[in-house]
Amino acid sequence: MMKFIAISSMLAYGINTGYLVWQLRTIDKKNTSLLFAWLAVALQTLYIGLLCQQQNGFSFSILSVASLNILGVALVLLLTALTKPVEKLGIIVFPMAAIILGLDVIINPLPHLLPVHTGAMGIHISTSILAFSLLTIAAIQAILLKIQNKQLKQHPPTKFILLLPSLQSMETLLFQMIASGVFVLSLSLGTGFLFLHDLFAQHLVHKTVLSLLAWVIFCAILIGRQRYGWRGRVAVNWILVGFLFLLLSYFGSKFVLELILVRT
Repeated sequence: MMKFIAISSMLAYGINTGYLVWQLRTIDKKNTSLLFAWLAVALQTLYIGLLCQQQNGFSFSILSVASLNILGVALVLLLTALTKPVEKLGIIVFPMAAIILGLDVIINPLPHLLPVHTGAMGIHISTSILAFSLLTIAAIQAILLKIQNKQLKQHPPTKFILLLPSLQSMETLLFQMIASGVFVLSLSLGTGFLFLHDLFAQHLVHKTVLSLLAWVIFCAILIGRQRYGWRGRVAVNWILVGFLFLLLSYFGSKFVLELILVRT
């Protein structure tokens, strides 16, 4: 039953991705349906909930964490698309969500449960996931903005570029997403320092330091934008550097320990 739910979620992600790709042929900026993406998110949420019930808690293995984070990214994208023209980012996000969910189901890693789980820890984890989701979408936007800027200057734009909002609108949306992500990341770090007493313990120090470095970079980008008018290639490159630090803080050690050294 659980595998059927997961497969149904992956199919729904695939259907909505196919629809978005089909729109590239018509260069239609309107009437974009995300119905199957909403269904996919609901099914993936149900799958993760049932898995937590089966394991008596959420597993913090790298694939389970990646699945939960990409679910957060997809959900934030769908909610943002209600008021902002970001739905085309689904061409990247939805296949990623389907692939990561599929790997989690196929590999089925051993559960890594937390020995102690408090309300404060729940707040810290929730804000961490939300911050990562917002900044992931911002990073994808930054990459698209870089491609969009290059194509508009050097080559005839592709159909996908024509489907995106204008360069100015994309840049405005990018910095709005960065500002939201920095705010939530600040909450995540703040709750970590307030409620958790071992953020600089040996097994967490790299995560804390890398997250702080990412936070500093993103804050500097916002300040640079406000005071010095940073934009274009400089801003995009620093956004991607900041996201790389954040990505390493979330998954760096887990990738080495679980997938390279095969330790559990």
